[in-house]
Amino acid sequence: QVQLVESGGGLVQAGGSLRLSCAASGSIFSPNTMGWYRQAPGKQRDVVATITTGGRLVYTDPVKGRFTISRDNAKKTVYLQMNGLKPEDTGVYFCRYDDVIDQRAWGQGTQVTVSS
Repeated sequence: QVQLVESGGGLVQAGGSLRLSCAASGSIFSPNTMGWYRQAPGKQRDVVATITTGGRLVYTDPVKGRFTISRDNAKKTVYLQMNGLKPEDTGVYFCRYDDVIDQRAWGQGTQVTVSS
C-alpha cells in the first residue's frame, strides 16, 4: 500500500502564493504518476496538474502559467507551487498516486482558500 501526506494549504489573498507538498511512503513502484486534484464546494474532483517519474507534465488550462508541479524522486515527494492565486482556485486539494502495477492512493486533502 501507498500512503500520502499533504501539507501547505491555507488562507491567502488573491494574487498571493502557496506551496503544497505531498510525501509518499509504503510500496512505491516506478514508473508512477503523482498529481494534484481540486474539489471545490459542491463540485466534482478535477485534475489540476500531474507529473510522471520521468518528468512529463500535464496542467489543466486555467492554471497554466500560474502553477508549477515538480517532484523529488529521492524524497518521494511532489510539490505544487501556486502563484497568482484567484478566488476560483479555492477548494480542497488532494494528492494522488498511480503506478505501473495499478496501485492508486489519495491523500487526505488540504484546504486552500483564496479571498478576494
